[in-house]
Amino acid sequence: MNVSRESRPSLRKQLTELRGPGVRPRSLDARALAALAANPGCRRRALLDGAGVDKGALARALGSPAAYGQSQFALARGNSFEARVKADGGLELLRLVCERLAPGTAAPEDGAVARPDLSAAGPEGRAARTALALREATAAGGWALLDHPLLAMEVAGSPAYVEPDAVVVHPDGSWTVVEIKSFPMIDGTADAAKVGAAARQAAVYVLALEAVAEHTAAHTGRPARVRDRALLVCPKDFSNLPTAAAVDVRKQRATTRRQLARLTRVEEIAAALPPGTTFDLRLADDGQTPTRPAGELAKAVDAVTAAYAPECLAACELAFHCRRRSRQDGAVESLGRGLRGELGGLRTIEEALAAAGGAPGADPDDPAVQALRTAAALRAAALSGHAPRQGEDTCR
Repeated sequence: MNVSRESRPSLRKQLTELRGPGVRPRSLDARALAALAANPGCRRRALLDGAGVDKGALARALGSPAAYGQSQFALARGNSFEARVKADGGLELLRLVCERLAPGTAAPEDGAVARPDLSAAGPEGRAARTALALREATAAGGWALLDHPLLAMEVAGSPAYVEPDAVVVHPDGSWTVVEIKSFPMIDGTADAAKVGAAARQAAVYVLALEAVAEHTAAHTGRPARVRDRALLVCPKDFSNLPTAAAVDVRKQRATTRRQLARLTRVEEIAAALPPGTTFDLRLADDGQTPTRPAGELAKAVDAVTAAYAPECLAACELAFHCRRRSRQDGAVESLGRGLRGELGGLRTIEEALAAAGGAPGADPDDPAVQALRTAAALRAAALSGHAPRQGEDTCR
């Protein structure tokens, strides 16, 4: 994940040139890092996020503003639920930790839980205060609850700060990441896509904590480790009562680590760009209005290959621009990653439709072509009311 010291100056210079002179890099949070891991093949997002480009402002300048994000109502509901989970000093939260991650362990009483003050000046100070609190809690050998700790990690040669909802220190020196979400868990099961997104986000926190755990073990002489399972806390059924589930994040952690390692090679992606490529919006004096022509920006953005899929609409500010380009090219990826895998060597929607219609250039032994022709025959039969007989030539 780290960049060699020799490459840092040249990398930072490259990233500055991509952002534009005087443009401050946009910091990456856990959601952005988790979204990177969800689409590891997208060189466009890797480069823009690695360079700290404001993708939201870029999308607006391109005429394809992002339309996703939480509403104020959802944010207020989430904050209200988190406050309930952490009420009474977090005793209910610790009860859920013991119930889901350490069955048979009695929940600690109020006076047995340390709740360190993590306030400090600036993100660097807060991250340092968090690391100190984790060392002290681990050395003490008791329970501790860290509310919104700030963790530092290096991404593409630049510091990034991530903030989990909570971290619990166990008496054995292990640490648990806690993710509190406002989507419901009905009959013990939550929406799989939302759970997956929460697991990827928790994996980012686990990676950030692992570096702190190494230093903690070295300073305290006590083993310090980050647990492979995070605790996901959600409302139970249709109430506002908290329930929880343990989520194994080992797979997501490995995927995120690989994707973050790719970010340290954004200089290789940048080296393949045409000379002078930049994503600078050239804002007017008001600091809001871009003066650079949208055509120039689109040319710069399209110089980096993307890996668009419909899932990007919920995770990337540039998704609408990428979708429009994907549709213009007729790429099958615009219909979904799963379909892209099933179609094999058929790269465009036009090729797939031609194969389904019996085009002579399509390989009849290709399983994808056979499946398309069968589907086309079934559709034609359904529309005509005639069911094809077994062995009937359906592409005449």
